[in-house]
Amino acid sequence: MTNPTGRNFIDGRWLETDETIEDTDPGNGEVIGRLARSGADEVDAAVGAARRAASDWAELAASARARVLREAADALEASADGWGRLMTREMGKPFAEARVESARAAAILRFFAGEAHRPFGEQYASDQAQTWLFTRRHPVGVIGIITPWNFPAAIPTWKLAPALIFGNTVVLKLADDAALTGLRLIEALDQAGIPPGVVNVVMGPGSKVGAAMVEHDDIDAISFTGSTQTGRGILEAASRSAKRVQLEMGGHNPVIVRSDAALDSAVAAVALGAFASAGQKCTATRRVYVARDLYDDFTEKLVAKASGMKVGYGLDESTEMGPLVNEVQLSGVLGALELAEKQGKLQCGGKRLTDGELGSGCYMGPAVFTDLPHDSEFACEEVFGPNVAVWPVDDDDEAIERANGTPYDLSAAIFTRDLDRAKAFVERIKAGIVHVNSQTAGAEVHVPFGGLAGSGYGPHEQGRAAIEFYTQTKTIYLDPS
Repeated sequence: MTNPTGRNFIDGRWLETDETIEDTDPGNGEVIGRLARSGADEVDAAVGAARRAASDWAELAASARARVLREAADALEASADGWGRLMTREMGKPFAEARVESARAAAILRFFAGEAHRPFGEQYASDQAQTWLFTRRHPVGVIGIITPWNFPAAIPTWKLAPALIFGNTVVLKLADDAALTGLRLIEALDQAGIPPGVVNVVMGPGSKVGAAMVEHDDIDAISFTGSTQTGRGILEAASRSAKRVQLEMGGHNPVIVRSDAALDSAVAAVALGAFASAGQKCTATRRVYVARDLYDDFTEKLVAKASGMKVGYGLDESTEMGPLVNEVQLSGVLGALELAEKQGKLQCGGKRLTDGELGSGCYMGPAVFTDLPHDSEFACEEVFGPNVAVWPVDDDDEAIERANGTPYDLSAAIFTRDLDRAKAFVERIKAGIVHVNSQTAGAEVHVPFGGLAGSGYGPHEQGRAAIEFYTQTKTIYLDPS
């Protein structure tokens, strides 16, 4: 890679900006490219292009829109290894994980291409014999999409694909820390022949580009994935113009390990949920409540698992956990862990790694805490890194009460062989996604994804649920003349 420039894409053209910033590899500090800096003027141009393109795109046959998605999926699959390596270099994710995410993005495009031939409305029996009564789904209009850096291929895709197949046009803001990866998706759509103005990308800081999108009168809806604090600010600002809003926000995901659990499987799942992607995902495992009679064995095995993980550069095939995305992120996580260490016991990890080649990147050891107060900051607020805390509990009631004890209700898991206990957990846990005998992270493309309370707002994403946000219902009474 020879320092490519992440440019804006507006009205079918790739556009340079006068100002750019460096895009660096968090694994070694190397500059791998430059990213455009934009503001309200570029947002206005992108929204204007999207508005002009809206009618023609909406009136196009759904099968024609599907063709664009399928051809883009073909292109992305053909270059999945290169796309994955770019993702690793840009945000640190180990290549094996990045390769899976690249394939998932193509699968998302194919799933939503299939939506072109699924029902877009319902028919009802009218009280009037001569009346034909039915509903139709119509596009919302111009959608503003704001995506994070932690899943830079999958998240832009699972927002763009339903927006496009249901006939909307889009203005997209990609996060700086993985913008080149996100732009590969736009290049694939462009090569597949998407008409000018249907998809537009504006690069720049959230304080300028994101704010301008949320406040723009010609954007009809905002879909955002990111922190709870930012999401709530978007909701407040968007409400002033009555925009439709969809928010996927933070998580503080619990796991319950009962006495009858398969211990080694539970340990492996918690380690994977807590430390994959360096813990930088909203569905990562943060809290584990273990039956007291298993607590010592579970904790010992989890600490051994974390201590033995190979931390290193993402393109090294032996690496199990890569760097954090940047220095600011690493510093914030280490600061939070330093505070937690004063309140509980740090069993392993939690410190910056500087030996050898690790010294030039944003590396830390995966951290396991015990003996933390249940009301400590670490136990209640999301720390977006490779860290997890473990507590003993005396029974299921205590475990579920503790698991439900934060404002975040995204994902939760239980490990048990008892079907009745699993059923009770599913019914009582506060979470949008529930796992039995599997890790808290992970989502299949054809089912709804989303949280409750402080973790989500508005209709869920992915699968058939996406139609709720990206379309609006029109009820039609048709009588003969």
